[in-house]
Amino acid sequence: MEQPQIVRYGELQPCRSAFIDAHTPGSDKKENFTIIGAGVAESVHQHVHIKATPGFNTGAAGQPPKCFNSLHYHNTAEVFFVLKGRWRFFWGQHGTAGEVIMEEGDIFNIPTRVFRGFENVGTDYGMIMSVLGGDDSGGGVIWAPHVLDAARDHGLVLAETGVLYDTQKGEQLPDGVRPMPNLTEEQLAEIPEVPASVVVPNYVRRYWDMMALAKHEPCDVISATGLIKDKPGFQVELLARTSVSSDSYANPQHEVLVVMRGHWKLTWDDQEVVLNPGDTCWVPPGLVHAIAACVSGEASLYRISKTNDSAGLTWSGG
Repeated sequence: MEQPQIVRYGELQPCRSAFIDAHTPGSDKKENFTIIGAGVAESVHQHVHIKATPGFNTGAAGQPPKCFNSLHYHNTAEVFFVLKGRWRFFWGQHGTAGEVIMEEGDIFNIPTRVFRGFENVGTDYGMIMSVLGGDDSGGGVIWAPHVLDAARDHGLVLAETGVLYDTQKGEQLPDGVRPMPNLTEEQLAEIPEVPASVVVPNYVRRYWDMMALAKHEPCDVISATGLIKDKPGFQVELLARTSVSSDSYANPQHEVLVVMRGHWKLTWDDQEVVLNPGDTCWVPPGLVHAIAACVSGEASLYRISKTNDSAGLTWSGG
């Protein structure tokens, strides 16, 4: 049977040219990390740590203060939780439909086909972790037209194939390949501008509220019956020290563990490993294993498991 694979936080390999806005002022200092699965990076230089395809992708974005990620949307689920720092998430074609400030541990399940962006508003380098639905993430990233226009002014061109070319390095589109077209006005009119009064109560959950619910059992954060009701193809739970037993179990589905706080011991067969904050661990289906917090004090981790549904949460105007 396959063995767990671990990506240590300190060993994450960034790509600084992963997306179309990599040269655009304000976005040119961000780092992208693809942890499990191919992700949606547009650069051939993006390193993929674990090439398993568990039905979803996991990754991360690291940014210094005042650095932002440009407005885009996906056709599959996108979930973020804050690992380090303080972040502002904003949405709408021009980022003016609404915004929310997220603290460490908070989670945001953004509806599909809604333009979104995010900015580090803290005082230090920050990191957010992401989960994208599907093995191929539904065709990558769809950018707001003004993002593509700004990128061309700074030497980056996205091909209709989804591959990024840097004209500052002498790269050119291959013969017969056209640039990615901007969305038309008709297409833009179909993309909703969802108010904050709807987004924040329904799609955002706060860390300490979830920790309170995880006192005696794992907190079901995102699922058909969770705090955020959705069917994105995966379930998200928050586990605290007292919400798990030392008993071994086998998950019939792919499972990913991302440590938020504290140190956790993972055991299987006759092996044992300690997971630290920011570490990501992929556990193959059917492996008998156990997880437990190592020492006293605050301890939490997100557990993500594949599910057999992949409808995804969309905004219907209701």
